[in-house]
Amino acid sequence: MDTELLFRPATELAALIRSGDLTSRELTEAALERIEAMQSGINAFVHMDPDGALATADAVSAGDDRPFAGVPIAVKDTAAVAGMPYTLGSDVFGDFVPGHDAFVVRRLREAGFVIVGKTNLPEFGILPVTEPRRFGPTRNPWDTERTPGGSSGGAAAAVAAGMVPLAHGSDGGGSIRIPAACCGLVGLKPSRGRVSRGPEQSDDFLVQDGVLTHTVAETAALLDVLAGYEAGDASWAPSPEEPFAAAAAREPGRLRIGVTTTAPIDARLDPLCGRAVGDAAELLGSLGHEVEEVEAPWAGQNLLEVFTMVFGTPIAMGLFFGAQVTGREPAEELVEALSWTIWQGIHQRNALDYLLARTQLGAFSRAIVALWDEYDVVVTPALAQRPVRIGEIDSCSEEPWEDFRRSGEFTPYTAIFNVTGQPAISLPLFHGEDGLPLGAQLAGRPAGEGQLLALAAQLEAARPWAERRPEQAPT
Repeated sequence: MDTELLFRPATELAALIRSGDLTSRELTEAALERIEAMQSGINAFVHMDPDGALATADAVSAGDDRPFAGVPIAVKDTAAVAGMPYTLGSDVFGDFVPGHDAFVVRRLREAGFVIVGKTNLPEFGILPVTEPRRFGPTRNPWDTERTPGGSSGGAAAAVAAGMVPLAHGSDGGGSIRIPAACCGLVGLKPSRGRVSRGPEQSDDFLVQDGVLTHTVAETAALLDVLAGYEAGDASWAPSPEEPFAAAAAREPGRLRIGVTTTAPIDARLDPLCGRAVGDAAELLGSLGHEVEEVEAPWAGQNLLEVFTMVFGTPIAMGLFFGAQVTGREPAEELVEALSWTIWQGIHQRNALDYLLARTQLGAFSRAIVALWDEYDVVVTPALAQRPVRIGEIDSCSEEPWEDFRRSGEFTPYTAIFNVTGQPAISLPLFHGEDGLPLGAQLAGRPAGEGQLLALAAQLEAARPWAERRPEQAPT
């Protein structure tokens, strides 16, 4: 089968299966063959389930009215999938296999998706590169010497290489938007509480689940699938006034848009990344929007230590859980140097320290979100630097904190919107002279995904990107 089919939008593929012009088995077999051909060069997957995928595909027939019946998808190894290994990229989980689906996975199944396997990530999803000791590095299909980003790097690489039409990801500090920017994809971090983190968690301050896709319309349609309250959620985003797919299909109207290249931390901005923001501002202006530079409310703040406390506590919980399910005590040899350093740092603090850090970030967020009283959307770089080379950021180095700091200089613009809980999207609007995708990040009002998606779709129509293909991906 023509592998170009796997680059087509999932909505189109579902329509072909529904009409009987294509079978789910044909499409799933094409995905499995493409994965087998490219896995050794890209290393996007950590587990495959071809028999289960084909059995699911065979149960889909023409006329199936589920929105994505028969379409192959991959799940990032941060979400439990019943019967598949769950590792978070770490040796500490051993051969643990959960007996349940995460709620986000259950919703994917209910929508008719065929789960082909699980994708690679940095250990515990810490870094914006995907090079876990346990599974080895995932490579960027645009340049296999460079990172696809992280932590949803395996997911992004799989979609960019045409292994699957789209993939699940999660974002706790940029982990969907960063890989999207590195691999030329659309990556939306939904608002806090938009997608349930159950059943393991009742809510999550930083992390939201989402997808990596080729088009805005797919991302919007998948948000309609994934979003919504689940029984027992401690908090949740308000329901939208209309489906996200409908919002993405309408004109956004004339918006007031702020632009800034100021980063929340001291980081050198690559000229290409800075130029992308200027080009995006020019494009937005040509579409009739009111665009002006803004003074970033996060300028001059030094919250890295506070953020690391809040970010690191769930990582320490993951290490503890991994040891618990394998009947072991947390131990240095079971995890990478950076993970162990975070574990030790968290153990030097107490519950009061954590709650004070959360409170400080909450107060900080109020000052930032006030900017959206004046602007509908704010545009920033998606990355401060071009995708780094494999091995440039090393979680197993002798100075892991130095590598953690270095990772922040690579991706300083994304985590701020995990702190505030606002929706933010990375769009591959441009292409650099270095042959790599070049994108911008757009952040919307709290719970404002509809307006953000409408604007993103307008930009996509003005500067289409979905037909771009990595030329250096191995075949």
